[in-house]
Amino acid sequence: MPRITITVPEKNAQPYRFQLDRQKVSLGRGSDNDIAIESGSVSVHHAEMRRVEGGYELHDAGSTNGIKLDGVRYEVISLRSGATVKIGDVSFDFQLNDEESEALAREKPPEPSPITREAELPTTPSARPVAAAASSASGGSGFGATLILLVLAAAAFFAGLAIRHQKDTGGSLIEAIQAKTAVKSAPATPVK
Repeated sequence: MPRITITVPEKNAQPYRFQLDRQKVSLGRGSDNDIAIESGSVSVHHAEMRRVEGGYELHDAGSTNGIKLDGVRYEVISLRSGATVKIGDVSFDFQLNDEESEALAREKPPEPSPITREAELPTTPSARPVAAAASSASGGSGFGATLILLVLAAAAFFAGLAIRHQKDTGGSLIEAIQAKTAVKSAPATPVK
């Protein structure tokens, strides 16, 4: 039977045991909880210990002072044998014997390895997998955005030049450019 030891500051530790098949154990200051904890830092309905596949979890029930592991507040804490959690200012020690740990370990399916082997990519570009084609297409969208940004910057620069030219000369910059190119492109006349 899993063992919980509740230690309220300045009081004697209170051990509790329950059956491994128990699905939920409520904890809080209220007398209607499975485990009533007499402490001002504990809410009336503070937390629930829930049976999950392969073990137990402690869930905060919307309490004021929360549940903490290593000083960090969490909504849900996975309980391991030997874990000490704070419920408000109260220590909550969770203990399993070897048989209980083995029984819970048999329930839990083995976790898949975080290391996976990637498929080898073919050498011909036309036979690339969809994921590889999508990744190269996403790189092209960055280039397209950069190109559009450059075109817009050039257009803004030219518009600024045209406005400045019109203020300074009173004429159109485009007409001035056309007039200069017309002079340069006229055939040269020989000097006699």
